[in-house]
Formats: sequence, structure tokens, C-alpha cells
Amino acid sequence: MVRGLLNIAHALDHLFLLIFAAAVSTIAVDMGLAQWQDLMPYGAGAFFMFGLGSWPAGRLGDMWGRRSMMLMFFFGIGVASILTAFAQTPWQLAAGLTLVGLFASIYHPVGIPMLLERSANPGVTIGFNGLAGNLGVAVAALLTGFLIQWFGWRAAFVVPGVVAMGCGWLFARTCPQEQTTPAKRQGGAKVSLPGPLLARALVVMTAAAITSSVLFNFTTNGNGPLLAERFQGVMEDPAVLGLLLAVVYAVASLAQLVVGHLINRFALKPFFMFMVMAQIPMLILASQAQGWWLFVALTGVMVFIFGAIPFTDYMIARYVDDRLRSRVSGMRLGVSFGVSSLSVWALGPVVKAMGFGQSLLLLSGFSVVTCIILSGLPHASRENIQPS
Repeated sequence: MVRGLLNIAHALDHLFLLIFAAAVSTIAVDMGLAQWQDLMPYGAGAFFMFGLGSWPAGRLGDMWGRRSMMLMFFFGIGVASILTAFAQTPWQLAAGLTLVGLFASIYHPVGIPMLLERSANPGVTIGFNGLAGNLGVAVAALLTGFLIQWFGWRAAFVVPGVVAMGCGWLFARTCPQEQTTPAKRQGGAKVSLPGPLLARALVVMTAAAITSSVLFNFTTNGNGPLLAERFQGVMEDPAVLGLLLAVVYAVASLAQLVVGHLINRFALKPFFMFMVMAQIPMLILASQAQGWWLFVALTGVMVFIFGAIPFTDYMIARYVDDRLRSRVSGMRLGVSFGVSSLSVWALGPVVKAMGFGQSLLLLSGFSVVTCIILSGLPHASRENIQPS
């Protein structure tokens, strides 16, 4: 039950962060703004806090306890989402979304290390957890579209908020109290690397995470308006478009499950670089496609963006002592998501100035930069990444 709730929490984490993106066009009209692009910068605070809050959340997870932090996640994000539903102005909306981002920052540096504590196969565990998280992205598109159509955009924040608090109640009842905090346990990394090599791997991993997070944030926040624009004259029902986007994310989420099963079988560096290089032609194709061809290209884009996500969590799980894992994860997330939150702020103005076609070509440049960064990863044979 606890493992199931930790995976559900990952789904909820991503769901809450993308409610706004799925509902932005409707909210903009309700708040009297002419275009959705004008409202988009108000959502940047959520992603900035999602990154910035990861650092103290990771430290508290190691020093205070991961169970306590997960309870704070469930109840905090639920209350924050419900409060956001009462926003009447763009700045009130921004404040509510920023609070959502603060509590959302808890999950990755706390929930994933908690899930990995007794995992015999980190790759599979991370792959399945990634599948759950990105199904949350799919559900955000689907659920928000239907709730908007039936009950209005405010319900899209209230319903998940109630669900999160219900999950928190179940978690409190089923998750046993921690006897000692992670920082005080006996531990050790599954694979020992020399200090300089480990430092190099962590620096490269963090730099690559920044560029990868720009792609993730820009696409997951912009795909809804992109579909709406490129499907004009073909299909314009927001609920059906939400369903199409959910299908894209659901298919792409399976890539993380596949990567989780394969990550122990191949050398890490070339496998990671392949997943990133494959993004480039897909982004170029999506920049030019319309209608159903866009649907195909966008599915390809998201398959390789989602498929690249498990690698950094896998490296932390293999090379970092569990006693430090939440803090290292929090530091990495704090830097990568903090910087990449600028892509959410810039999404509206960039698309308004350049259009989606040029914006997607710009994103392909970020994939190129990520490949260059990954060339700095230390080489490791298959044997080097097995348990010691």
C-alpha cells in the first residue's frame, strides 16, 4: 500500500503542476485577458518554487524523516490547490500556484528515495515510478479538460486537492513510523566511484538536467495550446483535445518503463545520449506538422523526452549513499528546476513573438546542447554499474 501511494503521489505531483497549463485558455477568458500567452507568465512561480523548494525538502527528508515530509506533501498540496480555485485575479492565481509549487517540491527529493530504500532493482523501480508520474501528466490533460467542460476551471483545482488529502489520510494510516531518520542509518552506495569521478558525474548530470528540464517544462506546458492551434478546422472540442493530449502522454510514459528495464543492460552514457539525440528530428518534424501529423510527431517528441528522465534518478540511486540521497537529489532538482522554471515564464512571450514552429526548432537546439553536455560523462562499462 505504501509503495502504491508513493507512486500515486508522483502522479499527483505532476498533475497539480499542469492543471494551470491545461486550463490557461479558459482562465484567461474568465479573468478578462485577451490571449492565453498573457496569463502564462503568472504560472512561473509554481515551477520556480518546485525547484527552489527541493533543496530544503531534501535536507528535511534526510534529517527529519521522509514519512513526515510526505504527509506534508499530501495535505499541503491539497490545501494549496483548493485555495488556488478561489483566485479572482491573475496575481491571486500566481500566489496560489506558487504555493502549489512549494509543496510539489517535496516529492522528488523525498518520495523517490523513500521508494528506493529497499529496492533490489532501482532501474525497474524508477521506470515504474516514472510511468506513474507521467501518467499524472496525462490525467492532468484529460481530467482538466472534462472538469472545465462540465463544472468550470475552478473544479479542476478542487477535485484533485480533495483526492490528495484523501491519499494523505491513507498514507498516515498505512506507513509505519520511521525508527531513525535516513541521516542516522547505516548505509552505503550500491556502486563506489572515486571522488573526482563521482563529482564529475554529478556536475554533468545536473547540467544535463537543466537543459532537459527546459524541454520538459516548455513542452508539457505548451502542448495543450499547440494542439489547439494546429487542430483548428480539424477538431476544436477542448475535452477531445485533452483526451488526445492524454493519449500522447500515456504512450510516452511507457518509454520510462522500457528504459527502467533496459538501463541495467546497456552502458549508461551511450544509452542516455541516444534518448536525447532522438529528440532532435522529432522536434524538427513537430515544428512543421499540422493536424494528425502533429499528433504523431508530438508523441515521438514526448516518448524521447520522458524516456530520458529516469537516467539522473538512476545515477543518484546507484552512486549516492541513501543517508545523503534526499539532499543530493534536492540540490540537483533545486538547480535544474529553478533555472528551467524560466522556460514556463518565457513560454507565452516566446510563442507570441516566434510562433510554435520556431519555438520547437529552438527546443531542438537544447537537445543538441544536452548531447554536448553528456559527452562529459565518465565512461562506464556494464559491469561498472552493477551492484558491488
